[in-house]
This record gives sequence, C-alpha cells and structure tokens, in this order.
Amino acid sequence: MNASRAAPTGRRLASSRWPAYTCQRWRCTARQYSASTTPLDLSADEVARARRFCLDLLRKSDTPSSLLLPYIPRHARDAYIALRAFNVEVARTADTTSTPTIGAMRLQFQRDAVTKALAGTPPKQPIAILLAKAAHDITRKTEGRGKWSKSWFTRIIDTREKYLSNPPYASLASLESYAENTYSTLLYLTLQALPMSSLTADHIASHIGKATGIAAVLRGLPLLAFPGPPNKHSNQAQFSGDVGAKRAGAVMLPLDIMAETGVREEDVLRNGASAHGLRDAVFTVATRANDHLITARQMLQAVRAGQGEDHDFEHGDEEEHVYLPAKSAAETQAQEVERAFGVFMPAVSTQLWLERLEAADFDVFSAKLRVTDWRLPFRGFGAYYRRKL
Repeated sequence: MNASRAAPTGRRLASSRWPAYTCQRWRCTARQYSASTTPLDLSADEVARARRFCLDLLRKSDTPSSLLLPYIPRHARDAYIALRAFNVEVARTADTTSTPTIGAMRLQFQRDAVTKALAGTPPKQPIAILLAKAAHDITRKTEGRGKWSKSWFTRIIDTREKYLSNPPYASLASLESYAENTYSTLLYLTLQALPMSSLTADHIASHIGKATGIAAVLRGLPLLAFPGPPNKHSNQAQFSGDVGAKRAGAVMLPLDIMAETGVREEDVLRNGASAHGLRDAVFTVATRANDHLITARQMLQAVRAGQGEDHDFEHGDEEEHVYLPAKSAAETQAQEVERAFGVFMPAVSTQLWLERLEAADFDVFSAKLRVTDWRLPFRGFGAYYRRKL
C-alpha cells in the first residue's frame, strides 16, 4: 500500500506503488459470449437467457467480478460468469434463509444442480444451465481429456454450509482454511476452464484466493455484527456474498486474534468501531491477507525470472492438484502464469480494498469501505497491461 496514506497510528501494510493509468470503459454484454455449440438438450436461447441472468446477478451483487470479466480469455468467459454467479448464489444462502436448516436444504439443491449440470442435464435454472454449457465447452476444447472437478464444487458448498450459523473461526489458520476452500477453490475451477492444469498457477491462485477470502470476511464483519432486515444489503458490495443478514449479531474474527488484542464480542456488538482492540485485530488479520498478495507477486516475479517457486505448495498433494503429463509439449512455468494472468486479477480488487482499509485506520465500519472503488477499472487495466498485480 502507498506509504503516504499510512494510518495515523503508524500501522500500515507492506506497500507497492502503482502508476496512474487510463482506459476505456469496459462494456460487457451477453451478446459477446455467444458460442457455436451447446449441450444437446439446451437451446441457444436458453443459454443466452441464462447468460444474461448471471451477468445481471454479477453486476448487482459482485460488481468487481463483472468489471474484471474482460481479462478472462473470451472462450472461458461463460465458465467465469457461471462460476462467479454460482459463488454469489451459494454464499448468500445465509442471507436469504431464515434458519440454518432451511439453508442446508437450499445448499443440497445446489449440490444436486451442480451434479446434473456437469452431467449435461441441468435443471431449468439459469446458473445450472450456464454451468452445463461451460462444462461442455471445456470437454470439447480438450477433446474429452479435461473437465471440471466436481469435488471442488462440493468443497465450496460444504464450507459455506459449515458457516451457515456464523460460528467463530477458532484461529487465523482456520480463517485461511475457509478462504482456501471457497475463494481459492473458485480460482482453481476458473483455471480448469481455460483449460489449464498447472501446479504453479494453482499455487499462485491459492495465495490470491486466501487474501480475497480473508478480506471478504473483514468486509462482512459490520453487517454480521449489526444485521439489517433480510435481503437488504448494498448491491455494490465488493464481497456481498459473504454478508448474511442474521437477527443475532456475530463477530467473525479469529478467536486467537481476539484474545491477543483483547477484543470482546459483546464490546463490539455494543460499541461497534470504538470497541477496545478492534482496529488492532483487524490490522492483524488484514496483514495476513496482504502477506498472501505479496507472496503471490513474489512468485510471479520468480517464475518469470526462471527461478521457480521458493516454497512448496501446501495443497499440492491433494488429488485434484495431481496432473497427468500433457498430450502436447508442456508449457514452461512462465508461459503458464502468463496464460493464467487474467484469473489472478481478483488480487487487484482485493489490494484496492486493503488500501482503503489502511487509509481508514483499519476502521472496518467505515462507510467508505462499503462501495466498489471507482478506480478498479483503471487499476485493473494498468495491472493487466503491465502484467503486474
């Protein structure tokens, strides 16, 4: 973050300076993503309607993802749109259901819909239809050798179900695990849609996803602590899928960090931003998110310099990350990360939000943090043009 905007307390996250860039306004319409082939049981009109629905959902509920869409290769945009719409739909389950039991029933519907979509027989539901179409495209592009990992979809749903009732994170490591199983996994699925099977790209995506997930939890903290009426949340929320409207307030900070900084849940629920130790706790958690972004940048630089990775991928031994040799000549690591760069772009919106949090002296209740940053299209263009997160 820019050192010139450091918090008055002296707390600041590690910085990187960004030059100013200008760019044309990206206008993404459903018409841009029409494809010549669709699953046999889906008409072109059905797919077009599903695409429009998902794009509208992103514009309303996940604005940053819609703004970053142009950086995804054109052939993979249906997959990207479907995945991000799926994430919004699953993440807001807590916001649109009255009890965890009903929420679990709705998530079971999502599991069934994904299973049918990946099998090419989706229910008549827009997100499932576009998922089916995207899965078909992946199989066609890879001549049957590639497909989406169903276990990753299941992992996202299972993790969201685990936190339907807003239980506390036992530790910062538990929060990182949540981010890995949701936002990082979403990036893995996006990489598969390119299609790409790369341990290096997955490793970088893991760090970016963890940073994004941690920032999402921080962003949702005020709305979970002071929930409003059901379904009443900002359409411009950068991570709106993570803000559930519950009648009982909850402070979703890791318990070990709360103990370390002296934060008490009842104090936050009573006093909000002025609660003792809250800004220190937010600073500590935000620092971990920033550390993951720094690590991702360092990995990109090292790979491009031909130095390889300087630490092991902790999830590299999971079955989904074990890849068979490519049918054709394998890409170099540098070529892999270059082709995957558009998938890494959520790092840009996450970094912007962390910078604004720092400028607010880590007051996570600041109203300025609740809207999408107008600079994102410009910052995104600059990052993609320079290939530097």
